[in-house]
Amino acid sequence: MGRFRSLRPPPLVVLLLVLSPWLPLGAGDSLPTESRFVNSCIQARKKCQADPACKAAYQQLESCSSSLSTLLPLEGSSMSADCTEAAQQLRNSSLIGCTCYRRMKHQTTCLNIYWTVHPARSLGDYELDVSPYEDTVTSKPWKMNLRKLDMLKSDSDLCLRLATLCTLNSKCDRLRKAYGEACSGARCQRHLCLARLRSFFEKAAESHAQALLLCPCRPEDVGCGERRRNTIAPSCALPSEVPNCLDLRSFCRADPLCRSRLMDFQTHCHPMDIRGTCATEQSKCLRAYVGLIGTSMTPNFISKFNASVALSCTCRGSGNLQDECEQLERSFSQNPCLTEAIAAKMHFHRQLFFQNPVDSSFSVVQHKNPSPAWRPQPRLPVLFFFIFTLVLLQTLG
Repeated sequence: MGRFRSLRPPPLVVLLLVLSPWLPLGAGDSLPTESRFVNSCIQARKKCQADPACKAAYQQLESCSSSLSTLLPLEGSSMSADCTEAAQQLRNSSLIGCTCYRRMKHQTTCLNIYWTVHPARSLGDYELDVSPYEDTVTSKPWKMNLRKLDMLKSDSDLCLRLATLCTLNSKCDRLRKAYGEACSGARCQRHLCLARLRSFFEKAAESHAQALLLCPCRPEDVGCGERRRNTIAPSCALPSEVPNCLDLRSFCRADPLCRSRLMDFQTHCHPMDIRGTCATEQSKCLRAYVGLIGTSMTPNFISKFNASVALSCTCRGSGNLQDECEQLERSFSQNPCLTEAIAAKMHFHRQLFFQNPVDSSFSVVQHKNPSPAWRPQPRLPVLFFFIFTLVLLQTLG
């Protein structure tokens, strides 16, 4: 009888081929790639371009969209016969149901496609189906070691403590310094300041960004309130002259990114009835609110004494549109959904420092349902450890 050969682990090359589908494209909180999204507008356009009839209709709508871009969206809702026919031809295509995703690469391109396909979509206030965004970003556990804050005085306000946590995180600190440099000084360039602000709130971990913006202050702590208000550098990020709110909205609507963020805010921070029942959960309202920071519709805290927010605009001189202007203004300054969402998040941040007085190190998770469109990939260290173990067994075998 022949001798049984000892079993040996498979060659390393074979192992890598087997494991390759599970190897992540990157580590950390890098931006999700386009291929991970379900029916994004970029993917939908690729499908459309493979069909000659769909491609021709889309190109027609592109020319329609460019001709309407100089008009106010509400005024530009009347389309020519050619544009209407092209829109009808695309009614059954995947472009109609396409969406875009926060923190996605090529986000501006995706939004341009979305508004090209929907050039005459009504932009009336609080229509709940007009947001081009599909929520897919989920919060990761926020692990903190409060011993790192021993450098601060015990009576330091919570805004300073949460800002320090951002400083201790290399990515948050780098992005914060970038917009701090762009938004300070007498020679501040507003467009650069706004771009850096958008970059911070889009690329920094959501837990750090929202903690920096929505930190809790005691009513009597003016210094804390001023630090919170200066998070988005009001002296540079806001207009030098206070514009009319309706003019500000018209300027926003002419920009696909700002228009998208405004529609997203109206979708998720809308009180559904007189009792203040909100359209969606608080986390989506907050995400939509934060998304406006860095656009022409950047809101901010109105003072250092409370947590009320408002647009930097006025309704003086609105004429026959006074009521419409005041409604827009109130959608920020007197919005119960937004107010409650901000208060709840500030309470959550306050609880971070009093959750466990005995243990100075803990992990906090806000539970959310993960989206099927994109899920975090396995981390490299785990796979490398697995591969290393198999290689070691092969060597010793």
